[in-house]
Amino acid sequence: MTLVARTVCAQALPHEDAVRVQEFYRLADVVSESVWPGWSKTPGPLLLVTEQQEFLFRFPSPPAEFKKSADGTYARPRKFPTTLLATFPAFGPPAVIVVGEPQATEAKSSSRWLLTMMHEHFHQLQYAQAGYYDAVQALDLSHGDQSGMWILNYAFPYDRPDLNAAFETLKAALIRAVNEPREEQFRAAVRQYKNERVAFVKLLSAEQARYLDFQLWQEGIARYVEIDVARAAQDFRATEEFTKLPDYTSLAELFKARRSETVNELSKASLKDWKRVVVYSWGASEGLLLERLDPHWKATYFQYPLSMRHYWSE
Repeated sequence: MTLVARTVCAQALPHEDAVRVQEFYRLADVVSESVWPGWSKTPGPLLLVTEQQEFLFRFPSPPAEFKKSADGTYARPRKFPTTLLATFPAFGPPAVIVVGEPQATEAKSSSRWLLTMMHEHFHQLQYAQAGYYDAVQALDLSHGDQSGMWILNYAFPYDRPDLNAAFETLKAALIRAVNEPREEQFRAAVRQYKNERVAFVKLLSAEQARYLDFQLWQEGIARYVEIDVARAAQDFRATEEFTKLPDYTSLAELFKARRSETVNELSKASLKDWKRVVVYSWGASEGLLLERLDPHWKATYFQYPLSMRHYWSE
């Protein structure tokens, strides 16, 4: 029986949430391997945060505070914010996707929530790599912060005028390369982007460059994966229950929209005003560029953990 059919009232899992969770796992099963080789082997524990309760799925050893229902669903009273959308080892390894319902998060709609879930599931693949946490620690960026919040709050010099000017030049070159349909002009645009990227990094200290590398590798490529999942899912047949959700949109429709939205977001990105948020559209656009430059680029992604620089060095 499906997750939807087996859900019982005792745990008060809303029907629409059950439909979405089921669809996420179906989508992951269908497209993950075609999007990224080896991804299908990555566990996908999920903590769904609703207004009153939290529901835990596919975690190997649920904490004692989670109570099991007859159908195997685990739930506890809510502890996390309903707006949360993150992946981390909330109960120890493996890392868990902790996410609210679509209307409470940035996703807003059910179909976009699915893509965002795949973004977070890709983080689970990143975190599952041997030596990942040691490599992050070896970056030496925390400055004593044991909470992990340095990942969001690192003192990167976003306000520096020279960096802002260089970023404007860099992003224009990247957008030009991503949008260039003619092969000869495309190759020239890529060379220009490489030059601008190298010039930007030279303005940073070694530590600042490590932080930027890490963010583009981790968050930028996870955003790219959202687009690639939508591409791979253009023939994905959603369940009838999912198509009946009032905010349903096909992933085929979302593919072109998500791609153009990302490049458009980069065109508007301001290093000074957006700060760390610029890495999402920046890194995702680099992913779009790499898929055209080298169809096999993903094979070396985990060979050079926490940095994309080797793809762009001269």
